Amino acid sequence: MSGHGAPIIGAEELVAAGKAGIRAVIVAASWHTQIMDGLIDGALRAARDAGIAEPELVRVPGTFELPVAAARLAPEFDTVIALGVVIRGGTPHFDYVCQGATLGLTDVSVRTGVPVGFGVLTCDTEEQAIARAGLEGSIEDKGYEAMSAGLQTATVLVRR
Repeated sequence: MSGHGAPIIGAEELVAAGKAGIRAVIVAASWHTQIMDGLIDGALRAARDAGIAEPELVRVPGTFELPVAAARLAPEFDTVIALGVVIRGGTPHFDYVCQGATLGLTDVSVRTGVPVGFGVLTCDTEEQAIARAGLEGSIEDKGYEAMSAGLQTATVLVRR
């Protein structure tokens, strides 16, 4: 399971982000509504746990559009949380979208210095995505994890 070995996210680390006044934006794709709703709910829950007012939510058509939206929004926020889901099909499209989103979001983070919480699910099946979406019965909550990672990294950078 991909969550094996993940750090335990404690309330102390999240509250530090809230106390630091971290400003977060969620950029979320629109495909796979049920899964995306779970990812967004998880990210919002992590923000609430940090004591952060509800972050702005920006929707884009798909995962491939996440990097351009993140690039435009990054200068206005301390962290950008990118949420999307790509499920493998029968063509190479999956590979191109996953690579484009991953490289694009990495570039945004490095180029702007604004951490990007990476909450893009790249799964072989819809069942795998549901298992990671933070829905009832899911075994992981990647939306929560992405927001937590973005908040914690932004907190470290704000302190410097």
